[in-house]
Amino acid sequence: MSKDYEALLYEKLADNKVRCQLCAHHCLIADGKRGICRVRENKAGVLYSLTYGKLIAAHVDPIEKKPMFHFYPGSRSFSIASPGCNFDCQWCQNWEISQGDSAAAAARCPYTPPQDVVSAAKREGCLSISYTYTEPTVFFEFTQDVGILAREAGLKNVYVSNGYMSPQTIALLARWLDAANVDIKAFSDEVYRKHICARLQPVLDACSLLKQAGVWLEITTLLIPGLNDDEAQIRGLTRYIVRELGAETPWHVSRFFPQYKYQNADATSVGSIEKAMEIGKAEGLRYVYAGNIASSADTYCPQCGAVLIKRTGMSTLSSRVSHMGACPVCGARIAGVGLSGEEGSA
Repeated sequence: MSKDYEALLYEKLADNKVRCQLCAHHCLIADGKRGICRVRENKAGVLYSLTYGKLIAAHVDPIEKKPMFHFYPGSRSFSIASPGCNFDCQWCQNWEISQGDSAAAAARCPYTPPQDVVSAAKREGCLSISYTYTEPTVFFEFTQDVGILAREAGLKNVYVSNGYMSPQTIALLARWLDAANVDIKAFSDEVYRKHICARLQPVLDACSLLKQAGVWLEITTLLIPGLNDDEAQIRGLTRYIVRELGAETPWHVSRFFPQYKYQNADATSVGSIEKAMEIGKAEGLRYVYAGNIASSADTYCPQCGAVLIKRTGMSTLSSRVSHMGACPVCGARIAGVGLSGEEGSA
């Protein structure tokens, strides 16, 4: 295929400038320059994606690794990534493939056609394709082409995202995306401005739009000592989830370990994770999970407390959820998609 792939979702302006409309940065890009993501370039007034089909990672993962605990637990997901990100998180967990000169990294990756991704997912016995590891929004054109083919082939589509996509992007995603895990990194606009070079409100807006579009949504927060672990932020975030996304929305609160540019911070204590989980439950969240901790992440019935889905590490061992999506002990409805392991259960 051609080296250059014209991007979607941008506006042509005077003097060969363009306005990218893919994410909430809405970058104004002069001729010969790139956006904040570093993988979308203006060439003579035409915006191009520099990473289309350039996969820097492709693996088969348990869906629980995303993490998605209420979307076909126990299934396998073919997980892909292209280089690049529209955030600059100082604690990035995948900085080797998401930060730096992402366009140069993409140029070293061989081209993979969308149909090859779908064929590989089918061959590996996966139920879904996950767009993950880096920020999938910045290689949106490729995810859309893969996602449409995947849906035609009977596969599900999952985004693991920072949630900084524009409403226009979400409108297109809603046509083929089945589920998303959005990382709400802090409940403070100051933290987003200072440490991420972004804003909080667009992330919250995107979560609401995804929910309204019928995309199954789970939320993750990496708890970082002294940054986003104070009670005010945790209580504010969990209240927002309950009020705007629904008490049935799973929240994964994960332990931080120092890396990338944030080496001087302490690792999150287990006690801090447990306190955050207690606050989330007290605010009304029905499904709260600890991440990056070597302990059980079982799913319990929010009504009677029965253990419904048994897990170890990132794998589901068994599910007792009925084909009707209910607790077999008390009959309470359990939120999610495919919880009994059967296609079409909810």
